[in-house]
Amino acid sequence: MPRSELSLRNPVRDLEILRNHIREGRFQRSLSLLTAFASLMSGLEVSYEHYRGSYSQRVMYTPVILSGVLTGAGIAGFFSRWAARTVLRVVSAITLVDPAIGFYFHVRGIQRKPGSWRLPMTNMIMGPPIFAPLLFGTSAYLGLIASYLRREDDTSLPHLSNNKLDTGFARILPQKLEREVLSAEQDIREGRFQRQMAIATGISALLSGFEAWYSHYKNNFRYKAQWTPVILAPMLAASAFASVRSRRMATTILPALSVASCADAAVGFVYHARGVLRRPGGRKHIVYNIMYGPPIFAPLLFGAAGMLGILASLLGRRKQ
Repeated sequence: MPRSELSLRNPVRDLEILRNHIREGRFQRSLSLLTAFASLMSGLEVSYEHYRGSYSQRVMYTPVILSGVLTGAGIAGFFSRWAARTVLRVVSAITLVDPAIGFYFHVRGIQRKPGSWRLPMTNMIMGPPIFAPLLFGTSAYLGLIASYLRREDDTSLPHLSNNKLDTGFARILPQKLEREVLSAEQDIREGRFQRQMAIATGISALLSGFEAWYSHYKNNFRYKAQWTPVILAPMLAASAFASVRSRRMATTILPALSVASCADAAVGFVYHARGVLRRPGGRKHIVYNIMYGPPIFAPLLFGAAGMLGILASLLGRRKQ
């Protein structure tokens, strides 16, 4: 066989292997690494947003610290099965609590602005980004899911009885809830959690879309490209929620819109980076311009919703 044909067939074979790994729930290392990257981007975003607020309250340090810890846990989970099932799981569970606390403080910050909730739109636009803390929970969710998956080289059948940590946790729960927890864990290990991932995609898309809307609203939608995430986000959310009931939607419309969202996020990142470089001082004052320019990593958080959608489209569904 000519070498040119082999070079064309290998990438196709690699993609098919990757798809099979996802369908079988054998992508723990890959998702651990993705968790680390998403956590790093979220941490950088929240660090300079809170820097603008002068870290006026100590609680503003918690997402910065937790994002660093979660990034480290994700990297450790990539190299170690034990770290993925213990360290990454515990850190992700703790990190999931922080977005709820941050959401409360952001709501309180809006309430304390002049006019409080009598001027909801003005204060939500000009006050702290109300849904930003909840977006931080995306990386923690990915880490928690990764901790229950199997490794890429694991060819054994996934049995819950082999994991003492999981069964030990389940046994402290009521019997009915125990069965639900064990069933959910089994579904994750076998890659059959498409509906759950689709719901996560829809929520993430809605939150990202709202964040993009009021961020671009502050800039009066100066560029037409600023409308694209505002338009794509509800479309992605609608297709994701529809995928909960429709397998066909999950394998056709959802992946198409997810890929479009990822591409849009890449374009948005370029625009934001260009906006930073065009500020006075340009590269000479790069740190200052990143702090006070357009949020350079915000588009990548919208891309995370697209990644969730792509992942959801490749997963299997729970057996009825």
